[in-house]
Amino acid sequence: MLVSTFDEPLRPHDLLWVSGPDDIRSIAELPSWASREWLLQAPVVVRREAVSEVAVVPVGLRGRARSERFAAYVSHERIVRRVTPEALAEGRAWHTNAALADVPCVQALSRIAPELDRLRLTWGITGSVGFALASGVSTLRQDSDLDLLLRSPKPFPRDEARSLLALLQASPARIDMQIDTGHGGFALAEWAGLADRVLLKTAHGPVLVSDPWGTDAS
Repeated sequence: MLVSTFDEPLRPHDLLWVSGPDDIRSIAELPSWASREWLLQAPVVVRREAVSEVAVVPVGLRGRARSERFAAYVSHERIVRRVTPEALAEGRAWHTNAALADVPCVQALSRIAPELDRLRLTWGITGSVGFALASGVSTLRQDSDLDLLLRSPKPFPRDEARSLLALLQASPARIDMQIDTGHGGFALAEWAGLADRVLLKTAHGPVLVSDPWGTDAS
């Protein structure tokens, strides 16, 4: 079982497990698909949102269908398990999951993982593939994308971003990679492009910046 410790702060894209629906806090009533049985096996994902209460974590619930998404909160003390995107990459669980072997996005993961390791990048798996690997519950389809995360607290050169994007685009399925600076996240594809500014997702909302690592991005 992949388990990450709580020695470091929770970060966006971390997967969390709670004891059940009673641990979920929200203004609206939980949707019917977010049953006790579902929440015992399916993790919630940490969202980017500034919250006033230190012990409260903004999370997103997901069901089996694309339309089944719900924003909520959990108290830190109610979290019973945590798995990070990096732990999923290090665990290589896709090598032993025969049920996922024929899905194109998982095949893409098998091909790209050694290349990312060779480049000595700090990367992880998010999205539906990360959800399936962490929970054992697959919502993957033949046309599912592979979502990856690149941790880059220091500036990532744009020429290296272009080389990395070309590597990802050669895979058998669409790969979307997000670069996480520590205080925001943005698309690798945007950084590899020619635009002067990129859309940085922060805890206070999205903002267009020319330097995602600069003071205007904090």
